[in-house]
Amino acid sequence: MKRILLRALALLALLALAALHGPARAEPYLALRQGWACSACHVNATGGGLRNALGNAFAQKMLAAHELPDSWPDWSGSIGTRLRLGADLRDSWSRISVPGQASQSRQGLDQLRLYADLLLLPDWLSVSLDEQLAPGAAQRQEAYLRLSHAGAYLKAGQFYLPLGWRLQDASSLVREVSGIGMTTPDKGVELGLERPGWSAQLAYSKGPGNAGTDAGHQWTGQLVWLGSEGRIGLGGVRLSSAAGDRSVLAGFGGWRFGPLVLLGELDLIADDGYPEGRRRLMAGLAELNWGWRRGHNLKFSAESYDPDRHVREDQKARFSLVYEYTPLPFLQLRGGLRRYQGIPQNALDHRRLIFLELHAFI
Repeated sequence: MKRILLRALALLALLALAALHGPARAEPYLALRQGWACSACHVNATGGGLRNALGNAFAQKMLAAHELPDSWPDWSGSIGTRLRLGADLRDSWSRISVPGQASQSRQGLDQLRLYADLLLLPDWLSVSLDEQLAPGAAQRQEAYLRLSHAGAYLKAGQFYLPLGWRLQDASSLVREVSGIGMTTPDKGVELGLERPGWSAQLAYSKGPGNAGTDAGHQWTGQLVWLGSEGRIGLGGVRLSSAAGDRSVLAGFGGWRFGPLVLLGELDLIADDGYPEGRRRLMAGLAELNWGWRRGHNLKFSAESYDPDRHVREDQKARFSLVYEYTPLPFLQLRGGLRRYQGIPQNALDHRRLIFLELHAFI
């Protein structure tokens, strides 16, 4: 009982610290750097959200530049034998500059999330929750039952769909253009299978904009080869909707080269939901991470977006340079520069962004 109280106090202290200034979404390069599957550190087999015991141990013993004193209790996320809790909090400051316009600054809380996973039947049945508490009104992101055994699982409820990389940056072009990410959960069922060297997921859901109606449905799935030095995946989406059908073909992969981790994704999209008829879109990402020292990571990414592959000179691009410093377990500082490129007539397509983040998580 005393140990449980100490863990609860540690959780409250962490949230209080972060509230003064930081959700941890997934960072795929960390899994690639270790040669692990996403499920090695997360309760969710496809990554992101609540961390399991290994994920919390990694944050305390391997990720940060400095460990906490030995007298501090370790945080595994477990409250008793059936309940696991977690939280993410992030605050940021940013300044955006648009050619010909005055620069604008913003500071405030970006996100506060609480995670919970309740084990109903050991090794078989559990229920998971992901609740966004701020900013604004509370909003449920995930709430599903999970039946799992021997590497296979079945989800039913509301959850993030399985496609491509679970990126920390929700504004990345591949996540925005594909419409699949950690800001776009959907209601349905998902079947998954994990085996040494590969994993597969297939989900059937309502599809964005169709929740609560019979207007359509969506299939989302992927197959991923896993190796000690990298991984390669192929995924797809088929949305049938009254507003127009949509198909996505996604190829993604990553590889480790010593302290360097390279990952990329290419999404090809055919969308019938435009007034002029079908459009063929394309979005791509290339990201290089350099973990030159424990607790330090330098990230460079280049992204592209073609809103209509039949039209020339309408492509857009985004380049980012981000420095991530994790001085202590569960606390990370991030800062970066982003530069956008697009058509010359649109000044907003050529904006620049500077940002700083303070990010706390357990």
